[in-house]
Amino acid sequence: MLQTNEIRVGTAFMYDGAPFIVQRLLGQKSGRAGMVTKLRVKNIVTGSTQDLGLDAGEKFDEVALEEKTTRLSYIDGEDFHFMDQETYDDVILTKEDLGDNAGYISPEDEYDVTITYYEGKAVGINLPINVTRTITYCEPGIKGDTSGKSTKPATLDTGIEVKVPLFCNTDDRIVIDTRDGSFVERAKDK
Repeated sequence: MLQTNEIRVGTAFMYDGAPFIVQRLLGQKSGRAGMVTKLRVKNIVTGSTQDLGLDAGEKFDEVALEEKTTRLSYIDGEDFHFMDQETYDDVILTKEDLGDNAGYISPEDEYDVTITYYEGKAVGINLPINVTRTITYCEPGIKGDTSGKSTKPATLDTGIEVKVPLFCNTDDRIVIDTRDGSFVERAKDK
């Protein structure tokens, strides 16, 4: 059984008798009735997407998914081509299938990606918790601001935008948490 606070991007669960996979975390809101987690989910069987609001403490049955290790070979428009590391088969997932995870991967990456399958059909991916990306554009950093409390938007090499501390600059390599898109630290691989 899964509880609402255990659900992340890529998690599959049963809701109203149908299997869903989480594509995007839209946020959390607390109020008089308690915490509500907003999610964008995709029905694994029909392929339709919808937004859900789940109350804290709700319990869901987990959906059994198969996993295979792959590596991203190339991106062709909206299609992401992965190569199965055992059989060398080409597995194609669309940007819509990947949801938020599409912004964290690139063919130049050196790490493996786990593709999840439901009844033989590829439905999503699981990424490492932390990935390293390069900032392609952000406003210039402010000298001396190392607290990391204030943030500014930055565009990464994959095209997504994340919030980074004011001391970050264009061409910096940073570590991003793939679960929520938050800045972790500057990369130590310079």
